[in-house]
Amino acid sequence: MQALAAELGVNRATLYRWVGSRELLLREVIWSLTERTLARSPDGTPLAETLTGFVRDVLAHPGMHRYLAEEGESALRLLTLRAGGYQQRLVALVRGRIEADTAAGRLHSPIPVDDLAYTVVRIVESYVYLEVITGEEPDGDRAGRVLQALLPARPGGPAQPTTSR
Repeated sequence: MQALAAELGVNRATLYRWVGSRELLLREVIWSLTERTLARSPDGTPLAETLTGFVRDVLAHPGMHRYLAEEGESALRLLTLRAGGYQQRLVALVRGRIEADTAAGRLHSPIPVDDLAYTVVRIVESYVYLEVITGEEPDGDRAGRVLQALLPARPGGPAQPTTSR
């Protein structure tokens, strides 16, 4: 925080007044990156594919890799617990995508939307934080297989638009 304050040309007290705390600043930065990463997926992309890409992007991001390696337990508290405020946003975002995909006929699940959104986020978290939790090497492909099973593209969903000449 001291280095950031110096770069911004303010004192630490001012920086803390602006952002509240180091944890709140980290949460907002990570949330901003999360939204940007998930928004890169074009409309109509299956949710399992979008979230698998998200897991891969998070695992490949040098800053996130360093944060998890150096402060893994702190990251887990901040990003997965209710008090951190990040997970609720991610669950809400995923819930919205599930609702949109269901309404568009791209997804059908017997699991209630709230339960499915929470479960999918927990799967994403489990694979992103795998090394912190179990010591295993994280692998986006493993996450992708599980996400695909929970969020299969609906067979016989709406026909893709065709272009006429």
